[in-house]
Amino acid sequence: MYKELIQKSLDYIEDNLKTEIQAQELCQLAGFSLFHYYRLFQMAVGMPVMQYVLRRKLLNAIYEISLGDKMIDVALAYGFETHAGFYKAFNREFGMTPTQFLKSYKVKKPYRIDILKEEHIMVTHKKVTELLKNWGLEKEKVTDIIYEETGNRSDSACYVGEEYVMKFSPNLGKITTNITISRKLDEMGLLVSLPVNTLAEEEFIMDGELYFCLYRRIKGRQLKVSSLYEEDIQSKARFIGEVIGHLDEALREVDALVEAPNLYESVIHWALPSLKDSMLILETWIKEYKEVFGKVYAQLPKQVIHRDPNPGNMIMDGDKWGFIDFELSERNLRIFDPCYAATAILSESFVQGDKEKGDKWLQIYHNIIQGYGDVLKLSKEEKVAIPYVVMSNQLIALAWFAGQEKYKDIYETNKKMTIWLLNRFDELKVE
Repeated sequence: MYKELIQKSLDYIEDNLKTEIQAQELCQLAGFSLFHYYRLFQMAVGMPVMQYVLRRKLLNAIYEISLGDKMIDVALAYGFETHAGFYKAFNREFGMTPTQFLKSYKVKKPYRIDILKEEHIMVTHKKVTELLKNWGLEKEKVTDIIYEETGNRSDSACYVGEEYVMKFSPNLGKITTNITISRKLDEMGLLVSLPVNTLAEEEFIMDGELYFCLYRRIKGRQLKVSSLYEEDIQSKARFIGEVIGHLDEALREVDALVEAPNLYESVIHWALPSLKDSMLILETWIKEYKEVFGKVYAQLPKQVIHRDPNPGNMIMDGDKWGFIDFELSERNLRIFDPCYAATAILSESFVQGDKEKGDKWLQIYHNIIQGYGDVLKLSKEEKVAIPYVVMSNQLIALAWFAGQEKYKDIYETNKKMTIWLLNRFDELKVE
């Protein structure tokens, strides 16, 4: 019940960002005492109410500035009395100036927060600093993780100084899965991000409903999707496939307690029914999917996989490579990983009607599969199944994004991308 009232507050804040919003006003609208309202808001949203208001003002302001509006005009519109006041507030909240932010990141229109439909984790830098006392690192600077190519901000992790990453989740299983797999891969000599024990020799701590784990950052750079479309496409894509192949080769030896979903059943009984009213998928293709993929599915090799090997989770350092974020790892088809990597690249770069880019992506896709097959010899059944795994990944992702305001833009892009993939489905087939 209280979440519904807090959601009304969030909606009110969003609709009145260019007015002066007071906590007293919000608690009266919600029907709580000020003290009780503060506690409920923090519990539901993860940060104090007035810091949330300030953050929403700053995020919307920087978006309008990115569209070309003058900084001083936007600052005044959102209630900052001076340019300097806006500048200081932004720098304090995001750890950089507005100009630095605009130069470093693609700025996206902030999505409306809906705590009734989606899981949102909002942890303040102040809270992280307090918790860092458990590691003796409370003097380290805490900053947001913002993904350069998309402009998205991580809502489940932040940087701690130059050496660490703090991750937080309400799901203890995700934390322990990541720790277990990372430690085992490290023992095999792979480059992974390892957890740092607290001063009390604990792998993680619990605060409220969230679990916090500190990791040492891998030195190197994240793979940029845009660079894959430049010269030497084949060798770059082949290398990605080989790297994922070596990762899965190592994961084959990992015995971790993870979920084991049935990809085929997930599409038939969840994804396709969920998408029935939002897009047309020809019955002839669905029939082919059932007949071909359904027939070979039981014969496909299954093992522990990464599950989310998108370019942002691959780290390059010279001729060394590594992976981060094994929270979503599961026991699934081994060919899931290279197929997912290819569709993740397409999702970040898809431009409807750009035939040249589409043709280049097909080169990337086939070379990722080829590189993967060079490391882990593909069976005849796997070669048949690969295009259906690509579409399975895509349909599940689309069904998951559907109806979530946070992912509205991603959903629309992936809907167009799904149609494009279905139209070029024969070109996804592997010899």
